Amino acid sequence: MLDEVLTLVRENERFFVTTHLGPDGDALGSQVALARFLQKLGKHVAMVNSDEVGFNLDWMPGSQQVEVYDSSLGQQEALAEADVVFVLDTNGEERLGKLGSLVREATATTVLIDHHLQPEGWFDVEFIRDTAAATGELVYEMIEATDPDLIDAEIATALYTAIMTDTGSFRYSSVTPRLHRIIADILERGGIEPAPIHETIYDRKSMPGLRLLGRMLNRIRLRYNDQLGYSVVTQRMVEDTGASWDDKQGFVNYVLSIEGVKAALLFSEVDDGSKISFRSEADVRVDEWARNFGGGGHRNAAGAYVKRPTFEEAIEDVIDAAPRFIDFEDPYAAEDGLSAEDEAYLETLLGSKSE
Repeated sequence: MLDEVLTLVRENERFFVTTHLGPDGDALGSQVALARFLQKLGKHVAMVNSDEVGFNLDWMPGSQQVEVYDSSLGQQEALAEADVVFVLDTNGEERLGKLGSLVREATATTVLIDHHLQPEGWFDVEFIRDTAAATGELVYEMIEATDPDLIDAEIATALYTAIMTDTGSFRYSSVTPRLHRIIADILERGGIEPAPIHETIYDRKSMPGLRLLGRMLNRIRLRYNDQLGYSVVTQRMVEDTGASWDDKQGFVNYVLSIEGVKAALLFSEVDDGSKISFRSEADVRVDEWARNFGGGGHRNAAGAYVKRPTFEEAIEDVIDAAPRFIDFEDPYAAEDGLSAEDEAYLETLLGSKSE
């Protein structure tokens, strides 16, 4: 656990730090904060991911040092020469993308720092607590146990971003009085203000991104007596608006904001099915629902990659399973299976992408 991880930090000099595909605020913030912490201890650190930093996070101090894996000799040497490899905010090989098999087979000691359940069994050391609000909280504990005065503005910005984004701006059930005390310590030690961070992440929108948001909002549908909301982002919608996939960050929260909706889904089309974002109110769990489809996450925020012959089949299978995991009130009061409206919606989805 923590003591074992800190021993590895003290006794080794070369570190390789990586995180999951499509790094979100917690993934990137934890990565940057941990790397900066190690560098301040005089360690040699390489940060390499399979995906590039997204539009909404490329402003973060330190993110410019994160390399995108391209099989270069320098990156291969960094991994081969590392004493310790840190894997952050994900617990499976597949979620590391092109780096997955390389990290799993590395000769270095592989350390998992994460707050998700059911890690794969190939990690040498695990620092996991599923009650942690974010992986950034665990990284903070590493720094706090070593020397909290090492928290500078860069580390504080990264940690605040990690925790703020993974708690839905501090509204999920994982938020506790202790977490607020941690945030206060981060803000004070780093001398930073929270408002500019929140505004930069959530209020900076591209025009193509706003067009994509409009298309997504127009496709919202309600199910199970209006207690489940869902919408879609198709490949054609992204192409037609000129947006990027990064622009859909936070879209699912608009669906969840609808009065009466307990759980919300955003289906993002891929060639062999759908990537799905699950969100819910504080007392409603979506993690087991996501896990049933090979995904995972937290009580109120989870994700899955559902492979089906068509996008429409992925949508239908996941929505049909909802009552097994969510306690809807009179879920079939006005329907039995897919409504006629939903069936028509799914049948015409491909044709409507160009609207």
